[in-house]
Amino acid sequence: MLFDTVKVYLKAGNGGNGAVSFRREKYVAHGGPDGGDGGNGGSIIFRIDQGQNTLTYYKYKRKFVAESGAPGAGAKFHGKNGADLILPVPPGTVLKDPETGLVIKDMSDCEDFVICKGGRGGWGNKHFATPTRQIPRFAKAGIQGEEKEILLELKLLADVGLVGMPNVGKSSILSIISGAHPKIGDYHFTTLEPSIGVVEVAENAAFVAADIPGLIEGASEGAGLGHQFLRHVDRCRLLIHVVDITGKEGRDPIDDILAINYELEQYNPEMAKRPQIIAANKSDLLEEDADLTDFEDFISVKGYDLIYISAATRKNIDQLVKLAYQKLQTLPPMTIYESEYQAPVEDFSSKKDHSVTITRNDKGYYIVEGDWLYKLMGSVNFDDRESLRYFEKVLRTSGVIEALENAGCTDGDTVSILDFEFDFVK
Repeated sequence: MLFDTVKVYLKAGNGGNGAVSFRREKYVAHGGPDGGDGGNGGSIIFRIDQGQNTLTYYKYKRKFVAESGAPGAGAKFHGKNGADLILPVPPGTVLKDPETGLVIKDMSDCEDFVICKGGRGGWGNKHFATPTRQIPRFAKAGIQGEEKEILLELKLLADVGLVGMPNVGKSSILSIISGAHPKIGDYHFTTLEPSIGVVEVAENAAFVAADIPGLIEGASEGAGLGHQFLRHVDRCRLLIHVVDITGKEGRDPIDDILAINYELEQYNPEMAKRPQIIAANKSDLLEEDADLTDFEDFISVKGYDLIYISAATRKNIDQLVKLAYQKLQTLPPMTIYESEYQAPVEDFSSKKDHSVTITRNDKGYYIVEGDWLYKLMGSVNFDDRESLRYFEKVLRTSGVIEALENAGCTDGDTVSILDFEFDFVK
């Protein structure tokens, strides 16, 4: 069974922490801070793998975490950067937000796409030395890498889609006109997954065709196998609608066409408007006096192209290929889905939003909360006086002290920030 949709969890690597270190050499007086920066975390990158046509790579593993950056060291040594994690996907894979269904990226071109950016390494204490702060005993913590859940959905890249009821000869036609080798059998639902093949019309002239199996009445609502594969018709610019013109299985070709088109319209109204070629298969089995007037009148009213073929004898197969190629020359290019999802990008190293939430607990303590505070607290050495002064300065310049005053905090009141408690002094 084709594995063509999966939800995965992705986590980019965290940045390494900056180092707190001081130069200590026998003949160097007043050695200053020399703590190195932490390494950057590895990013998670999607890359097209032309040799894949399913998402089986993600069948048994759904969680992917990139390597984190190493912490900095003394002597201004920079921590090692974390390696990027490259995830392969077949051409035509669409990355979506699982909650909203909005498109993040259509992996139909050959460019790599960074889905989760690695965290930046923290600064070592060498960056915090000033004329008045010559012995900084603190450094910055590394920034956390981005994380998110992503829905991967494969939509085959095919110019032409072969649609129709089961056992009408779609797989046989595809095997004849291309190098594809789908399973072929004289029973319903022989084909359990879409097959795709390149159809060569002439030198430097070709198109891609796909056999979309399992379409029956009610497919758009989950009947049969077709509901699993309707997404693979999305990109098809032209449909070859295959029908059994003999009606020997008790089905009427007109009813079959109406039923399949209804399912296409229910799935996507635009899909039913795609140009169609009606391939009346098994025409070699027709009686000489068969009356096809009603069928041909129906096709004429619908404005479809009609060609009588036989997959068994290869009657008019070449003409079908040429007609499809000619039609494609007049149609717009294959659909590439534009990005719809705009995720907020958080870069804490340059983050200007220092908003906080202030509440009071049962003890009367003022509880200060804010995402950016996690980064600040990780950079502070609370056992060092200079580091505490730096902490106080950031609280004032970021507006936290003012926010506490507006909330009613006065001298002597207890303030708690991530379990670090101190007495408020204006």
